[in-house]
Amino acid sequence: MNDSVIDTRGLRKRYGAKVAVEDLTLSVRLGEVFGFLGPNGAGKTTSVKMLLGLAAPTAGSATVLGKPIGDRASRARIGFLPEHFRFHEWLTGREFLRLHGRLHGMPGRLLDERIPALLRRVDLEDAADRRVHGYSKGMIQRIGIAQALINAPELVLLDEPTSGLDPIGRLLVRDIIAELKSLGTTVFLNSHLLSEVEVTCDRVAFVKRGRVLREMSLQAADDAVEVEIRLDSHSEEIVRGLGGFGRGVAVDGDLIRMTVASEDAVPEIASWLVGRGARIYRLASGRKSLEQLFLEIIGEDERAG
Repeated sequence: MNDSVIDTRGLRKRYGAKVAVEDLTLSVRLGEVFGFLGPNGAGKTTSVKMLLGLAAPTAGSATVLGKPIGDRASRARIGFLPEHFRFHEWLTGREFLRLHGRLHGMPGRLLDERIPALLRRVDLEDAADRRVHGYSKGMIQRIGIAQALINAPELVLLDEPTSGLDPIGRLLVRDIIAELKSLGTTVFLNSHLLSEVEVTCDRVAFVKRGRVLREMSLQAADDAVEVEIRLDSHSEEIVRGLGGFGRGVAVDGDLIRMTVASEDAVPEIASWLVGRGARIYRLASGRKSLEQLFLEIIGEDERAG
């Protein structure tokens, strides 16, 4: 059985002479929280528009919920929060959610149950009958998340869902995403807040200039350990030998840095060095943060957005 909820192969989008997405190839599995990471201008928003059928690809193919992109029946099973949105400010929060529910074809009786529950979940119950025009930026963001969930979707695409939220609001969104995952809902998350992605996502894809550079499990990232060693001196033989314990062995002045699969390798390295008569002045280990991985994969030469 194919458990891919999103599957793309060589997806490309060109606007005139400009290539917004070069070669989007990725797979998002059923029930996972998937992070879509990249610098500004990497083609992330254009990619999301293609997945939703809002922009037609120039080349390539993709399926969402087992159907070709743009299929109307499958789009009805998707929830979406865009990064830049303008809601119906003259409506109250309750009216706004009812409008989006009716656009999904949901009956009034179901909405009478669904809307109060969602308003409670995004902590807007006391603002339900106030016009959206009077909402703060964080409140607008939260009512936007509620509308993305109004149809109890099987797939939720969230584009910068914590933008404008304070730490309490970000924690609320994190809890909602965890609840969706527990229900088997697939979440596709585009966010610049790498610390949020790190504690929320199961897997991530790093995108640069419209091309996926790497997909990886964050569990695998958690296991990898960076090791820094300073010896009284280091020969070429020592440097070569350290390569047997991990990868990326690099000499930087009097320091040797490398990556090992787990911390279990650290005492083995220490014993091996002592056995060869090396005097160890420093042996430190630590896991790479998602920010470090981002800079390593995307490249530190990338200009700030």
